Amino acid sequence: MSRAALLQLTASDDPAQNVETLRGMVREAVAQDAELVCTPEVSNCVSASRSRQIEVLRHEAEDPMLAAMRDEAARAGIWLSLGSIAVKTEDPDGRFANRSFLIGPDGGIAARYDKIHMFDVEVSATETYRESAGYRPGDRAVLAETPLGRIGLSICYDIRFPHLYRRLAQAGAEILLVPSAFSPVTGAAHWETLLRARAIETGCYVLAAAQTGRHAAREGRARETWGHSLAVDPWGAVIADSGTAPGVAIVDLDMAEVAQARRRVPSLAHDRPYDGPE
Repeated sequence: MSRAALLQLTASDDPAQNVETLRGMVREAVAQDAELVCTPEVSNCVSASRSRQIEVLRHEAEDPMLAAMRDEAARAGIWLSLGSIAVKTEDPDGRFANRSFLIGPDGGIAARYDKIHMFDVEVSATETYRESAGYRPGDRAVLAETPLGRIGLSICYDIRFPHLYRRLAQAGAEILLVPSAFSPVTGAAHWETLLRARAIETGCYVLAAAQTGRHAAREGRARETWGHSLAVDPWGAVIADSGTAPGVAIVDLDMAEVAQARRRVPSLAHDRPYDGPE
């Protein structure tokens, strides 16, 4: 049995402010005996302004939130999923990476994952996103071995691509991380259903720490996100829902539940080859 914490926050476009907010939340989780602490997508900066991002974002080696979370993990001796941060890259076109980090109890980076699927959608007449214009997609699925269980990494929009999670589960994942900054429109319609489906399909725990509320912005429009950080057990039951307020949700994880769900419905071993459609 292990204990995980989902941190739900309303990050602004000021990375320094977000670092201090998150530091306090990590320590609150540690005080409740969390061994794995999970933060949302773009924990360091929620911004719709390209100029603001260019001004405040840093390369991985210089990012203050990554450095702070590595220090917190080492201080407390915990595993910490920095759900994602936006970081500068060396790409000629200047696009950023939406990158997740799994940090070990020694403060070292145990795994990195760059978001594969870009959120290029038209949610409504007034809400359009083109994530690929500012971020370059990753191209590699990532699984990390930890004493708490095997952890599969993903980010937000990835949740709509079940083949990614099936591959992670068939490679041994027992816990799937889905840090997010979900749109309120798609969140209301799809968020819980998608997360529960991925848990049911894979027999994994699904931990989805989320951004919530209206995000203060010095430049550009202020974004809004759905909240409702969720933890789902391997049978598909919601075991934590953070609602819409910032805060810390604590859940206990039992890897025996993963094994039991997979014994009951061993669908991960039932793939069959087939032809078509043409």
